[in-house]
Amino acid sequence: MFDEKKLWRERFNQRMKELSRYSRYIFNGHIVIVLLFLLGTAAYYYQEWLKTVPEQFPAASIMAVVIGLLLTYSPISTFLSEADKIFLLPLESRLTRYFFRSITVSFAVHAYVIFLGLGVFIPMYARVNNGDFNKFIPFLFVILIIKALNVIIRWKVQYFVETIVHVMDSFVRYAINTVFLFFLFSNARILFLIPVAVLLLVLLAFYQRNTRDKGLKWEYLIEMEERRMTSFYRLANLFTDVPKLRDRVKRRKWLDWVFSRISFGQKETFNHLYVRTFLRAGDYFGLFIRLTLICIGVLYFISFGLGQAFVALLFIYLTGFQLIPLWNHHQNKLWIMLYPIKEDLKEKAFKRLLSKVLYLQSLLLAIAILVKGEGMVAVITLIAGLGFAYFFANVYITKRLKS
Repeated sequence: MFDEKKLWRERFNQRMKELSRYSRYIFNGHIVIVLLFLLGTAAYYYQEWLKTVPEQFPAASIMAVVIGLLLTYSPISTFLSEADKIFLLPLESRLTRYFFRSITVSFAVHAYVIFLGLGVFIPMYARVNNGDFNKFIPFLFVILIIKALNVIIRWKVQYFVETIVHVMDSFVRYAINTVFLFFLFSNARILFLIPVAVLLLVLLAFYQRNTRDKGLKWEYLIEMEERRMTSFYRLANLFTDVPKLRDRVKRRKWLDWVFSRISFGQKETFNHLYVRTFLRAGDYFGLFIRLTLICIGVLYFISFGLGQAFVALLFIYLTGFQLIPLWNHHQNKLWIMLYPIKEDLKEKAFKRLLSKVLYLQSLLLAIAILVKGEGMVAVITLIAGLGFAYFFANVYITKRLKS
C-alpha cells in the first residue's frame, strides 16, 4: 500500500544525508578559518561604517530592495527524481500531503535566510532610527507572513508552463514586496501596509482559480530540483569528487586565443587538456573570476595597509585550494590512460596551469591595490602573491597529490 508520508520521509532523510556528507568536505578546517576571518573583517568594517552613516541615510529603501529579493525568490524543494514522472504520476492525487511537507520545509529554510538577512540590516535601521532595535521581532514576524504568501504563490505558478507567466509573476511579486517593505521599514501606518498585502492575496486568489483544473508539471518540477542539486554538486566538487555531477562544457570561443599560444607536440598534450578543461569545463574559470572580483571588492573597502596583502593571500589560497579538483577531473576517462606519454608530464602540466592562474590573480589584485594609490602595498602584495603562488603550486600541491 502506498504511503506518501513514508516516501517523503525517505526522500528527505536521503537528501539530508547527502548534503551532510558533502558539507563536511566543503566546510573543512581551512575554509572555516578563512570564512571566520572574512566574516570578522566584514563585521568590523560594517560596524565602523555605521558610525559614519547620517540619520538621513535611505536605510528603508536599501533594506526594501535587498530583502525584497529574499522574499520574491522562493524555490521549493520537492525531492523528486527523474523516474517519478513515470512511477508517481498516476498517484498525483494522493501526494497532496507530500508536497505540503515539501512546501513547509522550504519555507523553514527561507525563513532562516530572512532571519539572517534582517539581522544584517537591523543595525543600519537602528542607526537611522535612534538606536531602535526593538522592531526586529515585529519586522521578522510580519515579513515571515509575507514570505509564506510568496511561497504559496510560487507553488501555484509552477502549474503553468509558459515562461512569460513565471517572469511576470517574479516581477509583480518583487514590486509588491519592495513597496510593502519600504512602508514597513519607513514606519508607515498600517493603513498603507494592508492594501499592499491585499494585493498578494488577490494574486494568490487569481492563481488559485486558474490552476484549479491544471495538473502538476512534473518535468518542470524535476528539472528545477535537478538544477538545485547540480549547483550544490558543483560547489562540492571543488572540494571532493562528486560522481553524480554531470560535466557541463561551455564553448567560450572568445578565449580561443589562449589555446593558440600553446605549441603542438606530444609533450604538450596535458597542457592542452588542462587549459581547455579550466576554461571550458565545469565551473573552474567562473570560480577564478568570482573569487578575484570578490577579493577586489574586499580590498576596495579595506584600508589598513599591509592587511590588504594578507587578504589577497587568503583569496589566492582559496582559489588554489578550490582548483585542486581539476587534477581529477578526467580520472574516470579511460582514453587519457592510453596517451603514449610519460605520466609525470600530467603533473607538470597541472602545476604549470595552477601557477599561471595564481600568478595572474596575484597581478590583478596588486593592480587593484595600486589603483587605490597605495603603490608600496601593491608591490608587497605582488611579491608575496607570486611567492605564495609558487610555493602552493610547486611544494604544497606536490605533497597533496602524493597523499
